[in-house]
Amino acid sequence: MIEVHVHPVTPFEQNCSILVCSTTKEAVVVDPGGDARGIAGLLAELGAKPVAIWLTHAHLDHAAATKELADLLSLPILGPHEDDRFWIELLPEQARMYGFPPAQRFEPTRFLVDGETLKVGEEEFVVRHCPGHTPGHVVFHDQAARLAIVGDVLFDGSIGRTDFPRGDYATLIRSIKERVLPMGDDTTFLPGHGGTSTLGAQRRGNPFLLHPERHGPWNG
Repeated sequence: MIEVHVHPVTPFEQNCSILVCSTTKEAVVVDPGGDARGIAGLLAELGAKPVAIWLTHAHLDHAAATKELADLLSLPILGPHEDDRFWIELLPEQARMYGFPPAQRFEPTRFLVDGETLKVGEEEFVVRHCPGHTPGHVVFHDQAARLAIVGDVLFDGSIGRTDFPRGDYATLIRSIKERVLPMGDDTTFLPGHGGTSTLGAQRRGNPFLLHPERHGPWNG
């Protein structure tokens, strides 16, 4: 089984998540946007054994503490997709723009590609490349647990913004419909901000998916 522990970080209340295999206690940290020492403390409280950092994308609130946490706990950095490299390079500038503490660039141990499999303990996640919010955004899907970690692709009743550099509204809608919704109506998803929902609830009631032609790139 997989345990999900959410640790909101940054003034944007980004859902940094710690995924723990309940059998082995191995853990990964997804999207450490801030508070590296707080995340390390929570891992210790949980008795978890961190093995990696996974990134859905490289916007500031999802990736700013990546290098600090990786150095602190000697962790490899997996992701996002290589098309987000330019956002990693812009981390210091992003931090200055939004008044965040200084953020360090980093080099991922490796970038991720669509369809590959990652493991945490006995749990297996499939990587899905879902561009649109950013060009290199990825989603992590645990089919057995009926769980998806979707970053800023999809929210309860909304979708990710597409007005940032290299965002694209039509591409995001296509990513959701072709790569996320097929994970199944009974799949619970954890977004980058806000609460969880199911993919079925979004397929039936999310206005951006029901009527994409009525909306545009600003979805904040």
